[in-house]
Amino acid sequence: MNELKQTPFYEFHTGFNAKMVDFAGYLMPVSYKGINFEHQIVREKLGVFDVSHMGEFFIEGGGAEAFLQNLTINDVSALEDGQAQYSAMCYENGGIVDDLLIYRFSKDKFMMVVNASNIDKDFSWAQTHLLPNVKLTNRSDEFALLAIQGPNSRELLQKLTNVKLQEIGFYHFAEGELAGKSMIISRTGYTGELGFELYHSPKDSKDLWQALFDFGAEMGLEPIGLAARDTLRLEMKYCLYGNDIDETTNPLEAGLGWITKLDKGNFIGRNALLQVKNNKVSRKLIGFRMLERAIPRHGCSVYVNGEKAGIVTSGTHSPTLKEAIGLAYVPASHSKAGMELSIEIRGKQFLAKIVKTPFVNSSPY
Repeated sequence: MNELKQTPFYEFHTGFNAKMVDFAGYLMPVSYKGINFEHQIVREKLGVFDVSHMGEFFIEGGGAEAFLQNLTINDVSALEDGQAQYSAMCYENGGIVDDLLIYRFSKDKFMMVVNASNIDKDFSWAQTHLLPNVKLTNRSDEFALLAIQGPNSRELLQKLTNVKLQEIGFYHFAEGELAGKSMIISRTGYTGELGFELYHSPKDSKDLWQALFDFGAEMGLEPIGLAARDTLRLEMKYCLYGNDIDETTNPLEAGLGWITKLDKGNFIGRNALLQVKNNKVSRKLIGFRMLERAIPRHGCSVYVNGEKAGIVTSGTHSPTLKEAIGLAYVPASHSKAGMELSIEIRGKQFLAKIVKTPFVNSSPY
């Protein structure tokens, strides 16, 4: 059995009495002071997440853009220098290899950020489809990553850098110093709130964490665990790989048609996705809220008119709405807001209603 890895922030997590769990081969904090408290801190003030377990690949060379155009489903050619893009990689059958971020530094230099549990699989997949004049490097161990999320995030970080954060648009980034350390400052996140992600060298992690809390404590800064990260992203209907999307799902049925650029030219999985589009999706990933007191979880069966019709992919109690919510794949014919479903929870069926998503009106802009 492989020994679990620790991020550079491990001592800070234990110092804050975090409950630690195994996540993608890392010892990660699942909670500190409680899910509801941590969730609301991010919605109302600001929180810091250790997401150093994420993977970073660099793609360089004259063929870099063409390689990424073929490998991913969004249009890489639309990116300007200093811009980031949400995308995904698909298999030939349209199933999703992983969802990811692409950062464009220049015409010949890109960074791809992938999910922690998929680092080896994704790198192998990318290597298999490598084009001439492209250098692909897995630099995951060279980066630690903190996400600062919440309405007060920009105010805090501006105290620590000369980079004009107001000028960094949503899904854009800058390279510069923060807390005296060189890093990539990215205006992205997984919460639906204003936020930034700080890619930096692990040797600078302890000083960065200390600086954030030296300046942020009076602003209400708190460390946030994986559990609140999950409730925050679910309220925004942000997909989680392994739950809502995987190799058995395609981006069109998952509601990711907006990143699937079928008219950009050929890419891996395009033919299968064109067929799905032309035939229309048979099922859709929808959001629902429970009409009865019960909390849905991943794997619960969904019933339509008494017949089993799908599964819950994510479910939780929403700290913001104070009610149970979830995501599920259901037949496209029964996927409109207002339609009712039954969710089987511990052997009993409970009534739910399909609702428009995101579940909460939060804006990272």
